Amino acid sequence: MSKVFELWNEVGGAFGPSGREEAVREAIAAIAGAYIDDITTDALGNLICRKKGSSKKVLFAAHMDSIGVVATYIDEKGFIRFSQVGGLFKGDLINITVRFANGTRGVISYEEKTPFKDLTLDNLFIDIGAKDRAQAETMVQVGDFAVFDAPRFEQNGVLCGPYLDNRIGCVTLLLAMEQLAEAQTDNDLYFVFTAQEEVGLRGAGAAAFAVEPDVAIAVDVTDTGDLPERKTPMAVDMGKGPAVKVMDRSVICTPAVCAALEQAAKDCGIAIQREILQFGGTDTSALQKTRTGVQAGAVSIPTRYIHSPSEMCAVGDVEDAAKLLAHFAAAYSA
Repeated sequence: MSKVFELWNEVGGAFGPSGREEAVREAIAAIAGAYIDDITTDALGNLICRKKGSSKKVLFAAHMDSIGVVATYIDEKGFIRFSQVGGLFKGDLINITVRFANGTRGVISYEEKTPFKDLTLDNLFIDIGAKDRAQAETMVQVGDFAVFDAPRFEQNGVLCGPYLDNRIGCVTLLLAMEQLAEAQTDNDLYFVFTAQEEVGLRGAGAAAFAVEPDVAIAVDVTDTGDLPERKTPMAVDMGKGPAVKVMDRSVICTPAVCAALEQAAKDCGIAIQREILQFGGTDTSALQKTRTGVQAGAVSIPTRYIHSPSEMCAVGDVEDAAKLLAHFAAAYSA
């Protein structure tokens, strides 16, 4: 298996829905410590890793939280109703397994009397195999969070499993940090693993406010346009290189930063794609809007089936994204 998979398996296996990122933060800090000068955690739970320098402040951000569900009610038969933590699509949830922080597992199912086309999240429930409410409450409490519980694997140079979004962005930063550990650069580098992106880009803005970077780059996944009969055309394919974001629904990236990223890719001999994401957004928006504004851009990992338990991306795209970020970090001088 690739080093990318090994890192993803370690970081991706940690429990970390939005607002509950402690285990992910600990896993990342244990790896990052070998490559940087200091590590801090702020009040929102962002992990800030710094490689000290005296020149430009360059901030890279990858969110470490994931989508999930939260228990809202337990009925008399022990079935658990839930609400979403981040964006969920009902078609990805039927008869899948979820895991609570204490290890309790359950299956999401639905009220069968409701026509499938009319289902909403209100018609779904989690079955933990409890005989009644009393037994269920010994296993799960209202307010407990749960995440997708599915295998992760690598096959044909492709990763598949839950929470590539955005643990694979975290892996990308870790790989870039490793490449920069012995590199010569005067830039002051900040690698920020942000909290609560999936519920409103909450961590990134606070971190950027504190750091006051000269330039900020978000690293996240992006959708692809390479599936059969895709409804929304998109010029991004899995396996054809990382994508440099031009814009999405929440941000228009700084043209000079996009150009600098493309030049860095050219200098490294890395193929890149241009990304215009018509739906959704990333930490880039929060980074760009901090204080009086920050020059901002994004590097994205092309990923299929985002926000499902079976996301998919190419190992080579991750490796190339890390090389691109490392080169940009060392060379940036604008």
